[in-house]
Amino acid sequence: MSANPPDAQLGPSLPERFGFRCGDRGTQTSRTIMLSELSSLLAVTPSSASNADYRTAIVLENVLGKRTEATRKLTAQRMTELYALDPRVPLFRVLRQLWDADEQGRPLLACLCANARDPILRMTATPVLDASEGEPVSKHALADVVAETVGDRFNPSTLDKIARNAASSWTQSGHLKGRSNKARVRAIATPAATAYALALGRLDSAQGEALFHTYWVRLLDAPATLVDTLAFEASRRGWVSYRRVGGVVDIGFAGLLTEDEMEDARG
Repeated sequence: MSANPPDAQLGPSLPERFGFRCGDRGTQTSRTIMLSELSSLLAVTPSSASNADYRTAIVLENVLGKRTEATRKLTAQRMTELYALDPRVPLFRVLRQLWDADEQGRPLLACLCANARDPILRMTATPVLDASEGEPVSKHALADVVAETVGDRFNPSTLDKIARNAASSWTQSGHLKGRSNKARVRAIATPAATAYALALGRLDSAQGEALFHTYWVRLLDAPATLVDTLAFEASRRGWVSYRRVGGVVDIGFAGLLTEDEMEDARG
């Protein structure tokens, strides 16, 4: 894969109407992808929950066990930044649909959604994804790539915090392992994560064969043959429809996206 920064592999402007977030701000300045909190929250809320329901669960019912009201409110804010927590937002609605169907795929599902919504997390992807399996990935490398991208926007203390949070985020997603010293490992790709990655690519305007060469599919951390197999399995489960005849690829998303969303993505 190219060593170009992730956003060079994306569309000219990620479509925020679907839930993507752009710019040079992100949650990694203060939090990780919060996989444990997301798992706990989705375990005690119905799939039909509204944004208000999620906030009530976090702030009033304290389902995440935070000590103070201020911490609960901040947690709700940061989780909303990362995941939207709103079924009206396509990125979250599809995540929630797939979450309950594939427990093994949850780390990558969270990683994909967080990458779609956290520009700073995307900035740190290159040192991780370009590393060979077993190769060390230092926090300095993560801090350096952010500094190179945003210039002097962050002071050294903030860059250090971003690097620590990003290292933890990529560990939670399954791309890194280790406590103080991180090393590259291969994340576990699943049919649900593959369906989500392909749907993100479609919302980001990719079509046909190009869907298999997006940043989102790269996050699956799987060879092309495995991604192809997982896409066929996702099709068998009804999340996507997938046909490949020779060099012609036809992928439909009626199981995940509405007709209006598909039409809007074409535009």
